Amino acid sequence: MAAKRKSNANKKEAAAPAVVHDRSAASRKILDQVLGMQLYIIVTDPLRAEGGEERFLAHLEHQVALERRGIMFGAGPLQNEDKDGPTRGMIVIRAKSFADARRIADSDPYHKAGARKYKLYRWNLNEGTMTFRVNYTGQTVKIS
Repeated sequence: MAAKRKSNANKKEAAAPAVVHDRSAASRKILDQVLGMQLYIIVTDPLRAEGGEERFLAHLEHQVALERRGIMFGAGPLQNEDKDGPTRGMIVIRAKSFADARRIADSDPYHKAGARKYKLYRWNLNEGTMTFRVNYTGQTVKIS
């Protein structure tokens, strides 16, 4: 367990500094335990007709390529509470800097074609949980 804590501490050094005020010892103790993984979020909004099935396929292929290269953390459509379908998309990526994240965002076929605009955010993933099951027989994985 000590090795894991050391690894997390190293990740925190690379992350953007959090806004720190005078925190209590109890708060600092918790903050010392958080993951502190630095990621970037691309929130993408349609500007005009997106280019039909051909551009959609190119976008999906681009997303899968990012995933296979280990850049993509997660992605998918966002839907407003009062809408029937998706209104925008969110892409969470691993990048070294805003400039690196912007280069990745600009490479999306929708952004290249000017069919979507995006906003870029840095996000420090601190708390949460992930559960998955690996079955050796059948070689299946279930994420829940």
